[in-house]
Amino acid sequence: MQSEVAMSKPVNNPKTREWQAMSREHHLAPFSDYQQLAEVGPRIITKAEGVYLWDSEGNKILDGMAGLWCVAVGYGREELVQAAAAQMRELPFYNTFFMTAHPPVLELAKAIAELAPAGMNHVFFTGSGSEGNDTMLRMVRHYWALKGKPSKKVIISRVNGYHGSTVAGASLGGMKFMHEQGDLPIPGIEHIPQPYWFGEGGDMSPDEFGVWAAGELERAIDRLGEDKVAAFIAEPVQGAGGVIIPPDTYWPEVSRICRKRGILLVADEVICGFGRLGSWFGSQHYGIEPDLMPIAKGLSSGYLPIGGVMVADRVADAFIEKGGEFFHGYTYSGHPACCAAALANLEIMQREKLVERVADDIGPYLQAKWRALGDHPLVGEARMVGLVGALELVPARGDRSRKFASVGEAGTLCRDLCFDNGLVMRAVRDSMIISPPLVLSHEEADDMIARIVRTLDQTHAALKKDGRLAA
Repeated sequence: MQSEVAMSKPVNNPKTREWQAMSREHHLAPFSDYQQLAEVGPRIITKAEGVYLWDSEGNKILDGMAGLWCVAVGYGREELVQAAAAQMRELPFYNTFFMTAHPPVLELAKAIAELAPAGMNHVFFTGSGSEGNDTMLRMVRHYWALKGKPSKKVIISRVNGYHGSTVAGASLGGMKFMHEQGDLPIPGIEHIPQPYWFGEGGDMSPDEFGVWAAGELERAIDRLGEDKVAAFIAEPVQGAGGVIIPPDTYWPEVSRICRKRGILLVADEVICGFGRLGSWFGSQHYGIEPDLMPIAKGLSSGYLPIGGVMVADRVADAFIEKGGEFFHGYTYSGHPACCAAALANLEIMQREKLVERVADDIGPYLQAKWRALGDHPLVGEARMVGLVGALELVPARGDRSRKFASVGEAGTLCRDLCFDNGLVMRAVRDSMIISPPLVLSHEEADDMIARIVRTLDQTHAALKKDGRLAA
């Protein structure tokens, strides 16, 4: 996950220099190379509207990443602002600890349950997806203890999956560069291969590879012992890992294994939830019947921080029937203003039929144009589901085994050229990924594709000039 700062450019606005100085002197930013950030200075974003951002230098930028996968309804939605403001005037804060609640948290829990897969009627609220995954880990282990099986503690995850950056979240995730900082993962977490056919499928067909990758779960259960394994966690589509879309054979086989072997299935819906794949949840898109679903991001379209864990009735019932206190929670679990904003966000999504629009309108429209990018000489694969996609940059089209000599350099070059062309598109290794707001119009999609084509042409020319493409 490369640092996402812009290339150094002349600064014309004195305020930009002032803010960049504040950054150097006071701000430690997430996922940033601090030496690089101090030298270059951050891009300062000052306003946003719809699918566009503006920086302090007056540049208009198309936000192809919806902030961080989250701004589903676009920027500048006054209804969300008004909902949060009205709630803050009525009840700005109160906690939900010690058998206490307030109307917004209860109304939001009900609203989410009505959209979720069948049988998922309970929500534990958190402040983020990372906190949601910490909560999930504790819930899973406590569930098995309540069921009289306290030895079932191990959670199996996937290499290159992403489940947040807290200690438990980063441990559950399978990114080695994160594990190298802080002596992670914590005990009781195991990782199996990801369903990444383009990069790791070898000579297998996608369907064959999907069955093989799912089979790695059962082989891990056999190795660890079924009596020790508590759950398997995975994103329906791996997001930060590079938009890894599993083969069609993968999820049915994973689901079968979890049920057969008696382990909980956790679908991390932090990115895929709330319309991203053209259904309310990625689990519905793939026909998954999860036991728990961490959620966040699109729940409030990023306007205020809120996350949670959806819990299936069969799991929640154990907590309720066995009784006893669950010693877990956060000061801001179910913050009233955040809940009010989330409720307004869900109302907008339903009224404007944004999920249906991703499935039937803007999704298919952008997918067709995206897949056409697969004909570019720099692109080995153009994959997309709903409104999330990836372009695999390769030195030699048609040969999946060929990689750039230095992984990540081509992606970083392309990302920086995207900024120059007024587009936020993220680089993961040498994959370029997008996840635009769900309100993206056809005209804005055309604008985005034109900027991407220009960027791909410039990247290809630069790599060819440097001799980094195959002869």
